[in-house]
Amino acid sequence: MKSLFTYFFRGLLVVFPLGATILVTGLSIDWLNTLSSSWIPGDWAQSIPGLGIVLSFSIIVAVGLIFSITLTKPIIQFVEKILTKTPIISIIYHSLKDLTEAFVGEKKKFDRPVLVQLSADGPYRIGFITQEHFNVDAFELTAVYCPHSYNFSGNLFLVDASRVYPMDMDPSQAMRLIVSGGVSQTGK
Repeated sequence: MKSLFTYFFRGLLVVFPLGATILVTGLSIDWLNTLSSSWIPGDWAQSIPGLGIVLSFSIIVAVGLIFSITLTKPIIQFVEKILTKTPIISIIYHSLKDLTEAFVGEKKKFDRPVLVQLSADGPYRIGFITQEHFNVDAFELTAVYCPHSYNFSGNLFLVDASRVYPMDMDPSQAMRLIVSGGVSQTGK
């Protein structure tokens, strides 16, 4: 009976991550295909697997191309001005824009993994410096974002720079280590 459970858990180690990845990918593709079928008239659009991904990718590339043209910049600035002056919408817009730019923009923020000492003798957290010099009243602090494990959320810690230690680690490895709850191999 003990070996049966051992084999079960070994199988689970293979089946769960693979199955969850396939499920999430499949659900995303189905959602994009359903979305694309609402854009394209007729029933034939649903019979082409992956059409939603290709169509979504193409639309995003086209929007990026259009908004890269110099003539559209005043339009973008005008729309952003309206969004930034609209209560509540400005908070949502700025937060999402800053988060997007942190990952894929010119001002990437999650590129410096660090260890943060939370108390004099206490635990450390792995995070990413988002602002080197963050002034609050008379304090010169460092803003460090620490993602949560197994979740797409995190906490922002404002800590004294003397408690922030740069890590010699690739940012993607640091993120994988955090998201996996510390069980992922870091390659070192």
